[in-house]
Amino acid sequence: MLSQERKQDLEKQGYRIVGNHSSIKVCLWTKKCIRGEDVCYKKTFYGINTHRCVQMTPALPFCNQRCVFCWRDIGWTQDKWQGEIDEPKFIVDESIKQHVKYIQGFGGTDKRDVANFTEAQQPLHFAISLSGEPTLYPKLPEFIQEIHSRSMTTFLVTNGTNPEMIQKLLTEQKEPTQLYVTLPAPDQETYNKVCSPAQNDQWPKILQTLELVPKFKRNVFRLTLAKDINMIKPEKYAELIRKYEPMYVECKGYVFVGYSRERLAIENMPRHEEILEFSNKLAKLTGYKIIDQKENSRVTLLAKEDSDDRVMEF
Repeated sequence: MLSQERKQDLEKQGYRIVGNHSSIKVCLWTKKCIRGEDVCYKKTFYGINTHRCVQMTPALPFCNQRCVFCWRDIGWTQDKWQGEIDEPKFIVDESIKQHVKYIQGFGGTDKRDVANFTEAQQPLHFAISLSGEPTLYPKLPEFIQEIHSRSMTTFLVTNGTNPEMIQKLLTEQKEPTQLYVTLPAPDQETYNKVCSPAQNDQWPKILQTLELVPKFKRNVFRLTLAKDINMIKPEKYAELIRKYEPMYVECKGYVFVGYSRERLAIENMPRHEEILEFSNKLAKLTGYKIIDQKENSRVTLLAKEDSDDRVMEF
């Protein structure tokens, strides 16, 4: 599925290829945490141990959107599944193997937190995101089950365009520990401009997914916000939040990195103060409250009410 030239290019970017269609990439925040410098906002909001997190995708070459704010190289991705399908156990085994192998370099430097580095050798969490659209992987329910069978947790990030797979996760009772749905636009017109969907029916499918979201035990709408692009019409976002009532809403500022720099300008990257301002507008329009924030990640967390079980114990 991936040419040798493409694999070499991805390796240079820090990806490690797993099988025919999967990959890991050690996150910047995982590196910071191993060095004892900082943690991911998912640690702040939900308790995920940053240094024990595997960032990965089971669908590296496949995505049915071309979002302008995406930091990946989206020019070569395919909008439908093609080729072989690797088994979930193989992907989990090799993802852990490649992740642990990648971080071994921290063992040769004093710039590390010894306890964090030691614990990082045994990951506890899979962030199923990274690149591509993971719900296009045909064996996603079995994949999540395989991870959970090892007493590990999963955060699944989806663009919401495959409600059939979201329903399958519910029907087969193989839901992730937490489901993220990226809400990239306040309405269909903006969505078409921002995401260049591969098919004309993708916005209605996103709405089908949003209807399913509250059925998951832990669920999030994530707004990736770029100034003058999709950081507009808060009243329209609010309509969707009020209608579908997710447990949490994250307002995350677009960051001017990677291939997105070929599509957007640094002026499209909002300051944290601007994310707060937009979040406050949503709060007033929805009845949700800002219950947490992380300034250096340009992100806020909204909910109707905070709860004792928001920060999970691992």
